[in-house]
Amino acid sequence: MRIIAGKYRSRKINPPSNLPVRPTTDRARESLFNILNNLLDFRKISALDLFSGTGAISFELISRGCTDVTAVDQNRHCTEWIRKAANDFQMEKIQVHQADSFRFIKQNYRKYNLIFADPPYHLEDIMNISRLVFKNNLLHENGWLVVEHPKEADFSGQPFFHSHRKYGKVNFSFFHFTSNK
Repeated sequence: MRIIAGKYRSRKINPPSNLPVRPTTDRARESLFNILNNLLDFRKISALDLFSGTGAISFELISRGCTDVTAVDQNRHCTEWIRKAANDFQMEKIQVHQADSFRFIKQNYRKYNLIFADPPYHLEDIMNISRLVFKNNLLHENGWLVVEHPKEADFSGQPFFHSHRKYGKVNFSFFHFTSNK
């Protein structure tokens, strides 16, 4: 894995092989960020990375100039890895929380411009992620939520759903929060 663009472009991300993760592929991550580049000015946003795993999305966001990124993962080994890599990369703008992402959503009162969620595909409550984000009012006006999910999950009927994109076996559902809807 590598950081695709920005200040830390081409830096390799080499997480330990024993992390219980399914990292977003470089190709899918590059496609995702090509879309996000047209939606957001990274230099003016704060972001939340739920189920952050290897931290690749968080590192990419910081590399592209995000003002700050909050990375949340329940697994201690994942959060230790993200802290270590962020320190090695000298990325001071990443805050790492070892927590259950659903609990974090319910207990967090901060708003973000972008929330990315990459839960385990077998997660029972995967369809509740977007509902909880909007119920707990975690996005600023014109904010975006992106959920990576298996092909079987269909978010199209949920509030604020914007679009769905597929890259190989990777599926992204985009939600756009605006009070006009």
